[in-house]
Amino acid sequence: MREEALRRLVLAGDADRRAIERELHGGVQQHLVALAVSLQLVEQAVDSDPDAAKALLEEMRSDVQQALDETARLAQRIYPSTLELGGLGALLRSAAMSAAVPATVEVLTDSSYPPEVVMTVYLCWLALLAGGGDATIKVREDEDALAFELAGTAVADGDLEGLQDRVEALGGRLKIEPEAAGIRFSGTLPLGR
Repeated sequence: MREEALRRLVLAGDADRRAIERELHGGVQQHLVALAVSLQLVEQAVDSDPDAAKALLEEMRSDVQQALDETARLAQRIYPSTLELGGLGALLRSAAMSAAVPATVEVLTDSSYPPEVVMTVYLCWLALLAGGGDATIKVREDEDALAFELAGTAVADGDLEGLQDRVEALGGRLKIEPEAAGIRFSGTLPLGR
């Protein structure tokens, strides 16, 4: 059973890397190619049609902003900078704001935790937020473990079995229960202090 869970973790990691590569290629890289073409057009139009050159520059400004936004989202997904800057509470609140869904974040502790523990809770939260709808998370310290409960009014998105495997690989437990009004996660992760 444990070998199968570890195999699924490796496969999920590979799938996530492929998804990031597709997003880079289909998003950011396409914006950069469009910008390169637009630069050539601006160069050609600058003397002969200054108004067209100005219009192209405005369009390029928008394309640059889109590329920057996509790059920031990908970077946040790979390793969120908030993880080290503001702790678990700030990370969860930031994810909720980015998802633009009604969310309640209650972190009843101010301790710092191992990055793998924080990242695991964060990934569970992202899966719940991706489903849309209202979402809540409550995190507390319970002896030498971090306990967390998440609930949402929509079905979570992503590899839920992979989340369970990740939690179990860290020596914790995760229960995912569909409900009439959405889904609920509850779990614990040992802190190993």
